Amino acid sequence: MEEALRATGLKKTFGSGDGAVAAIAGIDFSMARGAFEAIMGPSGSGKSTFLHLASGLLGPDAGTVAVGGHEITGLGDRELTIFRRRHIGLIFQDFNLIPTMTALENIELPLLLDGAVAGGSGRIDEIVGLLGLGERLSHLPWQLSGGERQRVAIARALAGNPEIVMADEPTGNLDSPAARRLCGILREVNARLGRSILVVSHDPVVAAAADRVHILRDGRFVESFEPGGDVSVVSARYVAAMGR
Repeated sequence: MEEALRATGLKKTFGSGDGAVAAIAGIDFSMARGAFEAIMGPSGSGKSTFLHLASGLLGPDAGTVAVGGHEITGLGDRELTIFRRRHIGLIFQDFNLIPTMTALENIELPLLLDGAVAGGSGRIDEIVGLLGLGERLSHLPWQLSGGERQRVAIARALAGNPEIVMADEPTGNLDSPAARRLCGILREVNARLGRSILVVSHDPVVAAAADRVHILRDGRFVESFEPGGDVSVVSARYVAAMGR
């Protein structure tokens, strides 16, 4: 199996002494290339910390992380920055768009930083068409709706043709209709573009869009299952896992 992501023996603790909190308590995780998977868990479960470790935004106290077969644990800051730009597409709850740049300029930014805009223009056209952003490219972020801003953020994450897209609570600032549309977009990105997608969310609607759901509690995975697109299955399995 070709892997988009593998984490082995991963640990991360914040604080020290009596105040130490084991955010990630020694977990293993693997995800096949081309998969669409979700991680759920209550606030403080460690799900965002895991995503930050998986993307190299945080360094682990112990364990290793490999993205697309490339070991990233131990890389320096500059090497990690370049690796993320070329291999990992990141999507955040608050969009993280540059307010003085148009939608197109925000989308092209990773390629500009990598000196590769010309070579990626055809891919950007395809992504813009898939996400329905063609008529919004000249707009600044404040001129866009929340759903449109998140679609720009998704396009930016895809612009560099990453090995894997990682999304941290991508529907957190969206209303229900926009959140449901975003779930459909992520599924289409996975199916049509073949991108591996890992989403961290507390929303069962988001998790139900994935092929597989992993539930994290107290820094450990306690449940993994296939939701089959059924939100009620996700909700029931989540409640059961929290009650153990």
